[in-house]
Amino acid sequence: MIKEATLGAGCFWCIEACYKDVKGVISVFPGYSGGDSETTTYKEVCTGETGHAEIARITFDDEIISFEQLLEVFWFVHDPTQLNKQGGDIGTQYRSVIFYHDKDQRDVAESYKLKLTNEKVWENPVVTEISPLINYIPAEDYHNDYFKLNPENPYCASVVRPKVDKFRKVFADKLK
Repeated sequence: MIKEATLGAGCFWCIEACYKDVKGVISVFPGYSGGDSETTTYKEVCTGETGHAEIARITFDDEIISFEQLLEVFWFVHDPTQLNKQGGDIGTQYRSVIFYHDKDQRDVAESYKLKLTNEKVWENPVVTEISPLINYIPAEDYHNDYFKLNPENPYCASVVRPKVDKFRKVFADKLK
């Protein structure tokens, strides 16, 4: 069955680049969600005043990859213990967040977060927000495949590429 997941793990260029390579993922699009309005722009979100997070909207075949397996990647590709930041990217738009589409996704996300917290996987507590999907807005077209189209961009070369390379090594068995 074809389903959707909406995840925020810092800069959407990073998570889009990782998820596009995963078996069972049909499409990944950067966007914004969780804010106060039904419309916004990258420039507005970057102010940190809209309440939106940068997210990846993932369409996947759950007969090939489950929502829980997508979350396994999610927990790996960012630091879920950092509140409103990932590395040098600071602001609520970079928060760690799972925007669930239904009760099952909410239950899986909460259970997984609790498991990681109880197992003390990280030294600091997990601060990932788990919230219903609201006010989803696709990002501007130039954000689509940003890393693939701009590999020499300084941010892509120093932040995105190392994250994607590490992801590909660890999840080699899940790649297309």
